[in-house]
Amino acid sequence: MAAGELHERTDLSDLLVERMKELDLSYRRLEDLCVDPASDEAGVEHQATEPLWKRGTLENLAKRRRIKTPDLPQLRALAAGLQLPLDQVRAAAGAQYLGIDTVWSADGKVRALVQGFREMDPEDQDKVIALMESRRRIRRGT
Repeated sequence: MAAGELHERTDLSDLLVERMKELDLSYRRLEDLCVDPASDEAGVEHQATEPLWKRGTLENLAKRRRIKTPDLPQLRALAAGLQLPLDQVRAAAGAQYLGIDTVWSADGKVRALVQGFREMDPEDQDKVIALMESRRRIRRGT
């Protein structure tokens, strides 16, 4: 995919747009808020107050244009800026950039990362969920 082309999956883009509306954030304000909360830990090269997202990159992401795949510090920074759990932002990024869907059990206690889950037919999706449930029963000893 060439620069400027649109992504097929837009999970992270959609999450960004939705959350910016909810928080009434501009791209410039979100840029300022996108600081990695773990950046003050030992071994991290950037300064604690350095935003890891630029306004133009955020705008391109929101418009579903192709950007470089974000790394973990960038995802932590975006989660902080959007005031969302990191797992939610990581799941959206995994779906958009890698086609990996996060699938949860009915009770929300078991999670699986499944490539192309959304594209599976319902029968195969049910098999994945049944496998998750069976593994949970094995671990609990029931």
